[in-house]
Amino acid sequence: MRVALKEAKQKTCKACGDKFSPMFNTTQVVCSPKCALAHAPANSEKARKAIAQRDRREVQVRKEKLKSRADHLREAQAAVNEYVRLRDAHLPCISCDSMPNDNDLMTGSRWDAGHYRSVGACPELRFEPLNIHRQCVKCNRNLSGNSIEYRIRLVLRIGADQVAWLEGPHQPSKHTVEEIKIIKAEYRAKTRELKRAAA
Repeated sequence: MRVALKEAKQKTCKACGDKFSPMFNTTQVVCSPKCALAHAPANSEKARKAIAQRDRREVQVRKEKLKSRADHLREAQAAVNEYVRLRDAHLPCISCDSMPNDNDLMTGSRWDAGHYRSVGACPELRFEPLNIHRQCVKCNRNLSGNSIEYRIRLVLRIGADQVAWLEGPHQPSKHTVEEIKIIKAEYRAKTRELKRAAA
């Protein structure tokens, strides 16, 4: 005994717009081979974009595997520095009390995230937010951190006990690549949160 096939639901052809009943399968989107040829360029464009997106993802994964520990450290430091510049956006330079003015905004003057104790002198405080503050380019780069003025204002900003802790001895630490990735992700999330709060 033969069972009648269930009548397929009417669809609208993607190429010509006519109504049709799918004959081959339920995912059929065109009514005839002629319409399939007409609809092919739209599909090829979608396919090209999907392939390009997949290729970009694969390249990104390969690049991530090729990164050295130093590359990860650089990226994590950039994430921490961006967070510090946003955190201190309303504060003056930690060393000279200068604030951005209209000329700075027009000329594109930048602000740095200056370390009180340098990365070379105290690498264990590299990512410590108490050790990093918004600093003008002149103080950070041209005056090598302007450390005497930095210390005076740092005591006023975070307190003498915190500065004494920064200046004290610290346990040497060498972050693993996984720990560095976690630090980078954490500070990127904090930066997004600050941007959301500012918007």
